[in-house]
Amino acid sequence: MTTAFATPKPDFSRTPSREGDRIIQFREALREAMTEEMRKDERVFLMGEEVAYYNGAYKVSQGMLEEFGDKRIIDTPISESGFAGLAIGAAMYGLRPIVEFMSWSFSLVAADAILNNAPKMLYMSGGQWGCPIVFRGNDGAGGQLGSTHSWCVEALFSNVPGLKMAIPSNPYDAKGLLKTAILDDDPVFFLESERMLGDKGHVPEEEYYIPFGQAHHMREGSDCTLISWGRPVHFCAEAAEELSGDGIECDVLDMRTVRPLDIDSVI
Repeated sequence: MTTAFATPKPDFSRTPSREGDRIIQFREALREAMTEEMRKDERVFLMGEEVAYYNGAYKVSQGMLEEFGDKRIIDTPISESGFAGLAIGAAMYGLRPIVEFMSWSFSLVAADAILNNAPKMLYMSGGQWGCPIVFRGNDGAGGQLGSTHSWCVEALFSNVPGLKMAIPSNPYDAKGLLKTAILDDDPVFFLESERMLGDKGHVPEEEYYIPFGQAHHMREGSDCTLISWGRPVHFCAEAAEELSGDGIECDVLDMRTVRPLDIDSVI
């Protein structure tokens, strides 16, 4: 177990194939990422509404309570401001919390904590300590949910100095990016899509990490470039395929992270 404040850096040298026989759901990829890092580092813990005894509102944390116990898989009251602040204090003390927002729409309740405190901690302390914390949960349109559950918050939050933001579009990236986020010494906003949690894709059994700030060039074309992240990447891929039938070949670029933004790949 890692007990000191220092945290191993992710090894980006392993780049397993995106193809293979092991097909799992998006939610399972997220669960594997958290489970693998929690097994290696006892400072990592998960907290949020219904993450423990209900196995997660969307079953992302299913089975994790049985393995790690209620000291590391922690059910919280319906109080985003309260448990976000608690997690920030824990991160300042040397722990590495993962906070699940049932919906990123609800993160507005905790806006002061997650935007005005966590990202500025390193600066305000003169570099003495940071805030290694992952805020994750569902972003964007929900299934049969109201507009108060369906905000896309990346435009609101991605310009805040001091934080990083990852938005995966598939199970492979979801696992690799989340593992990187957990090891990051800065606060990471990890935006998932409730409507993608059942999506299936290849996720290799071998351990791997995906670096922030490196887009995935998922389709090549010479006529125009479609740039997106998260769930809309699939709409871009569908559009590119249809345009191909008309003789128009499109690049499709999956940004993976919007902070840092891989502007070189865009250009």
